[in-house]
Amino acid sequence: MDDSEFLARRFEQHRARLKAVALRMLGSHAEAEDAVQEAWLRVDRAGADDVANLGGWLTTIVGRICLDVLRARRSRPEQPAEELPERSEGPTPESEAVMADSLGLALFVVLDTLEPAERLAFVLHDMFAVPFDDIAAIVGRSPAATRQLASRARRRVRSGGSPEPDPLAQREVVEAFLRAAREGDFEGLLHVLDPDVVLRADDQAVDLAARARKAGAPDLAAEARGANAVAEVFHGGAKLARPALIADTIGAAYAPRGKAHSVFLLTFRDGRITEIEVIADRDHIAELDPLVLE
Repeated sequence: MDDSEFLARRFEQHRARLKAVALRMLGSHAEAEDAVQEAWLRVDRAGADDVANLGGWLTTIVGRICLDVLRARRSRPEQPAEELPERSEGPTPESEAVMADSLGLALFVVLDTLEPAERLAFVLHDMFAVPFDDIAAIVGRSPAATRQLASRARRRVRSGGSPEPDPLAQREVVEAFLRAAREGDFEGLLHVLDPDVVLRADDQAVDLAARARKAGAPDLAAEARGANAVAEVFHGGAKLARPALIADTIGAAYAPRGKAHSVFLLTFRDGRITEIEVIADRDHIAELDPLVLE
């Protein structure tokens, strides 16, 4: 067996996963097949002798190809994409890998509302656990900016592709949340938190909150789930946080003397907060460029 045949066999071992990536990116079986075939042609020309992680490398190649296709599609809006994929009548190992039970036509419709880079970041990270550092190299942005792409896409997907709530309505919810936190109003916190709210905080935020506990910082943990648990975290805390414009939505920031030390990315649904992401990583905050609101 020569090197080309050996590489072809190794490529075939990854074909189903690559097809799954391409299908979720492009929403078209034919385009997904073309993307995988183009990936093979590139790999066959370049070889893979020095590649330690073939699966990751192949996923990166397919991701770049799909990103180019999506961008070209956006530049030619008069040329509609193929019809969305349908489930096959009889499941096969490949079809099960390509069309998981959780993936339906509704998700493809929502994914089509995302910008190409947002879609790539969301699909590769949330569906295929590709690290943000690898995705950043594909989209040509920093890892922090790539995390924000995925976060923005995640909010759109969870809201079913519907527009974000009105900024004024968002700010009212944020102000009610911060007021209840400062005043120790547990019932007030429960009123603005969705019953299934999720709180996540990066390591820097957890450490900063622990050091600033006497100054009224919340009792942060890496993760908390449910309105009662999240309300316990902020009950009597977040005393110095203020509403802030972060990326394209209203959130909050802890910014003594005007410099943000941590930010609260918030997701809203039906007038309540469904997700809180607390970030204190300096590079990530710089990418978000928060504006504290008076």
